[in-house]
Amino acid sequence: MKKIQWGILGAGKIARKFAADLAWVSNAELAAVGARSKSDAEAFAKEFNIPISHGSYEELVKDPRVDVIYVATPHGFHFEHVLLCLGHKKAVLCEKAFAINSKQASEMIAFASLQNTFLMEAFWTKFLPHYKQVKKMIADGKVGAIKSIIAEFGFKPTPPIAQRIYDPLLGGGSLLDIGLYPVFLALDILGKPDEIEATMTPAYTGVDDQIAVQFKYNNGTLAQLFSSFTSNMATGADINGDAGRIRLTHRFHGPTTQVEYYAGAVDTKETIDIETVKGNGYEYEAQHVTDCLLADLTESPIMKFSDTLLLMETLDRIRGKAGIVYPHDKK
Repeated sequence: MKKIQWGILGAGKIARKFAADLAWVSNAELAAVGARSKSDAEAFAKEFNIPISHGSYEELVKDPRVDVIYVATPHGFHFEHVLLCLGHKKAVLCEKAFAINSKQASEMIAFASLQNTFLMEAFWTKFLPHYKQVKKMIADGKVGAIKSIIAEFGFKPTPPIAQRIYDPLLGGGSLLDIGLYPVFLALDILGKPDEIEATMTPAYTGVDDQIAVQFKYNNGTLAQLFSSFTSNMATGADINGDAGRIRLTHRFHGPTTQVEYYAGAVDTKETIDIETVKGNGYEYEAQHVTDCLLADLTESPIMKFSDTLLLMETLDRIRGKAGIVYPHDKK
């Protein structure tokens, strides 16, 4: 079977994790990397035994050997970089946050459709074994009717603090950097909220240092979501129903979390066995994209365009309630 040739745009921390995980993906090869400088690209290529290194993103997207590009740059650059890839008919797996706002996201998706080229948001959680197990437990009625979801994600940045954390031009603030995980969880399980309330503590640049969000549904269900750069939080999640509760422990969005199930009484904890990941957990979304390309798909049947647009539109609604404004919103 044909092997899909991957390229990586960006040579930072998350790009390194993804590159390492491609070794666990069948019918895929890591063919090239592109960075802002030739030296960065060469160092990355040497580290992961990549045959081709490009000293610019433009060189990478023009490489005829590359089938699909993983965009691993900060989310403030996603709009520009995704359009660059799609303009050269390169399939794209784009890190989250997918864009700064829903207007950008809509344009990216529309251009992918125009180019008849695959595009997907890299929301790795949706493909991880623990999360698929949680969704099955809910579908099997383990918690009954869901009444509330509580989720939080917080850490205190340590020096040197990355520019993306607080810079409005880069979509800074806790909401787009980490708060999108609790928002994703509520949306994926409960759907679009009927009402949203949100309040934030501004950082010195005006973006959110921390934010509290509440979703309200007409059936009475609530979701309480929190993200913060002011303290190191448990980063857990609870899915509470009238027949039981599912608890995701530290780093609920990632493969190292534990899934705890409480059937009724709080003292009946059962720890659910979950498949152990081979890499960092990015291999699952990479395998899915590889399979989609081998099947000549231009949209994922799991992480659909509608899922990405709902998330971005909801983040826009939250920012509107909390008073978080980016320069991109005025364009």
